[in-house]
Amino acid sequence: MKIPQIRSFCLCFFLLILTAAKAQDNKAEIAIKSSVMCEICTKKIESALSFKGIEKVTVDLQTKIITVSYNPQQTTAEKIKTAIVKTGYDADELKANPKAYKKLDKCCKKESQHP
Repeated sequence: MKIPQIRSFCLCFFLLILTAAKAQDNKAEIAIKSSVMCEICTKKIESALSFKGIEKVTVDLQTKIITVSYNPQQTTAEKIKTAIVKTGYDADELKANPKAYKKLDKCCKKESQHP
């Protein structure tokens, strides 16, 4: 390989590594303990979190954990939790908005509050 080709290869490799590192800076993930109960809850949460900066939402009904992958340059963990609370669900230490909670389907309400 000639010297100019080696330099070009090294430059391309360096730029590829730099681009990959920059892409990692634009990703964050948060796990939020919530009060989700069923598939209807999952759909409501996914809908509430379909705004700019959200990349992926996973709801685990067994553990009641909502995992959100997001771009921290476009949104924040606080905004994500606020969106969940406004939908009627708890988000870690934040309690569900009472008006939104009352509007939830019966199956979506916390077990201790079922008749």
